[in-house]
Amino acid sequence: MNDKFTLGNDACEFPEKGCRRNSAHMLPVTDWLCDIPENTRITDLIEVQFKNTRKGYYHNSEHLPLEKGSVVVVEANPGYDIGEVSLTGELVRLQMKKYHIDTERYEVRNVKRFATEHDLEKAKEAHAREQETMIKARQLAKSLGLEMKIGDVEYQGDGTKAIFYYIADGRVDFRQLIKVYAETFRIRVEMKQIGARQEAGRIGGTGPCGRELCCSTWLTNFSSVGTGAARLQNISPNLQKLAGQCAKLKCCLNYEVPVYEEAVKKIPHRNIPLETQDATYYQFSTDPLAETVTYSSDQHMAANLTTISAARAWEIIEANKRGEKPADLQLKSHSKEAEIGYHNVVGQDDVTRFDRKKRNSHHRNDKRRNEHKN
Repeated sequence: MNDKFTLGNDACEFPEKGCRRNSAHMLPVTDWLCDIPENTRITDLIEVQFKNTRKGYYHNSEHLPLEKGSVVVVEANPGYDIGEVSLTGELVRLQMKKYHIDTERYEVRNVKRFATEHDLEKAKEAHAREQETMIKARQLAKSLGLEMKIGDVEYQGDGTKAIFYYIADGRVDFRQLIKVYAETFRIRVEMKQIGARQEAGRIGGTGPCGRELCCSTWLTNFSSVGTGAARLQNISPNLQKLAGQCAKLKCCLNYEVPVYEEAVKKIPHRNIPLETQDATYYQFSTDPLAETVTYSSDQHMAANLTTISAARAWEIIEANKRGEKPADLQLKSHSKEAEIGYHNVVGQDDVTRFDRKKRNSHHRNDKRRNEHKN
């Protein structure tokens, strides 16, 4: 078997086996049970990775000594396909449960054998045609006047079938298109619709955070993202900055929403003013995570801004309900506490401050050695 096998544009080099994550593929799973001897005996199910994010689940009915990284030939309809084993043992069953795959309804095919040199060469020839096929497929779809975009093409390992991934806003009648594709490319055709987020996950890339896209590394379920998530986190509603590579709002905007929703409950409503003996203060801005609120003496502009804790704001609100008005928004002891907590740190950033301590230490040690010799 060859030591390098290319699945589309992803190169998989061996040895990428055992417990290590295979970073050559998208959506990898860390097999944290791989060093348990009984793990592979629990079930004969295995997970096989194909191009990009496509995975399949198969029975190791031949009881082959499979491990993570093995390139195998699996049954397909029709013919066969070639992929890389990405997971074995108990975690495969848990992955199928996660994706709601019922073994009674889902036809679990079998692994036929290890891939031979002939199998790998044939698969490479098929994958080499994908780019040319995708360009031609887009032209044919445009000639038929279909409102769709062919995002990617994936050939089966034996070259007899291809999956055409397309993006469309609505339903598309592509029955005529399938006939044209079959006649043009001389293959069996399967059409699979994906969204803009799925397309970004298949293509991959690096986000503005400097890391690989979440949709191509670990994110499998795509939830709707609204501008309300940005407003809740006090993020500037700049659509150009909030949009990801898929031109949709970034998925990461939803990550901290539950934390902010819980923190906002501790903040008074913005329509509740605070009454003091001097003036009426209106809510200007909030910091839910720090549990602080900034108030302004003018309802329409920033004036005499004062930042207090959410707990202090609630105290004033309760006092106003009783008809009481405090003299100031701040507690009387606030300024004293601030003075006590202030320390002059000027000069502490001197880069030679540690050198002086080392020199003094060396001097004392040398003096002790001389005294001991005398």
